[in-house]
Amino acid sequence: MSADTAPPLPDWLQAPLQQALAQAQGHAFLVHGAPGSGQFELSLALAQAWLCEAPTDSASKAWRPACGRCVSCHLVQARAHPDLMVLLPEALELALGWRSAPEDDPDKTSKTRKPSQELKVEAIRQAVAFSQHTSSRGRCKVIVIHPAERMNTVSGNTLLKTLEEPPGVVRFVLSAQGSVDAILPTIRSRCQLWHLAPADAASAAAWLQSQIAGLSTEDAQILLQASGHQPWTALERYQQGLTAAAWRALPQRLAQGDASVLSGMPVPLVIQTLIKLCQDLSAVAAGGAPRYFPAEGLPPAPALTALVNWHKQLMQAARHAEHPWHLPLRLESLADQAAQVLRRSKHRASA
Repeated sequence: MSADTAPPLPDWLQAPLQQALAQAQGHAFLVHGAPGSGQFELSLALAQAWLCEAPTDSASKAWRPACGRCVSCHLVQARAHPDLMVLLPEALELALGWRSAPEDDPDKTSKTRKPSQELKVEAIRQAVAFSQHTSSRGRCKVIVIHPAERMNTVSGNTLLKTLEEPPGVVRFVLSAQGSVDAILPTIRSRCQLWHLAPADAASAAAWLQSQIAGLSTEDAQILLQASGHQPWTALERYQQGLTAAAWRALPQRLAQGDASVLSGMPVPLVIQTLIKLCQDLSAVAAGGAPRYFPAEGLPPAPALTALVNWHKQLMQAARHAEHPWHLPLRLESLADQAAQVLRRSKHRASA
């Protein structure tokens, strides 16, 4: 995507955008839903609508979606609007094309420090200072915070006073991935909540095909299945190198002891993938249907007791996923563990 062009909002977000604009009250909005469902994109669309400078019907006080053509809309699309601040954890800034702090900040440009997964209090303080300045283009100021659950207690409390009594015309859009329970109750109580429902399967597959040239409907469905039917997560995984064919073959290759199927994945993603496989096999062992992998690609399910023990081991591994492991050795260890469990299914099937 070029700096001056934003992709159109997917079809399944158009109606929620219009409903949110029609029902928005006050100055603080909290969009929440399953990860990868489009909360961040909807939050940006809300911000762009509030900043849009296209003429409106003076008789109507309702907000409408942004025109996409005015100077303000182009500035938003170029990530350069002076009245818009987007706050993201450092780990998401590069991936999403935004910056929430000056590039010359020595703490941010350290090449030896791992990017933070949290929204730091320094960034929230910048937002507070930003909110106190007069709007540059005369509409309002908008602050988008994503994912809002990444604010710790100190960051949340720093935002609280401004969120409760904002100076001037400033609007907040907080975007949460999953449950809002991880956000401070005092923050939640000052926001109008908006739940974003997941995309329907057909719309999500069609959108994914529009983003990936040559992707078949079947492969789009497999990539969506791999991501828990979260469209943006599916696109991100594809951009990281995951193909439908690789995902379809992964369970059988692990059962054969092929650790190379996990190569290139960071440890946290490997553990998430193995948890999904374990959950699918558990569902099959209990007489249900798999959620993440095509049923025809799964090996015979081991006994539930073996799967329960494997799940416990994976959850224990997940607690230490960010440890600076020696990557090849760690991946081999996790693949060997998986192969041992899956080989039991072979023995069970041949018994």
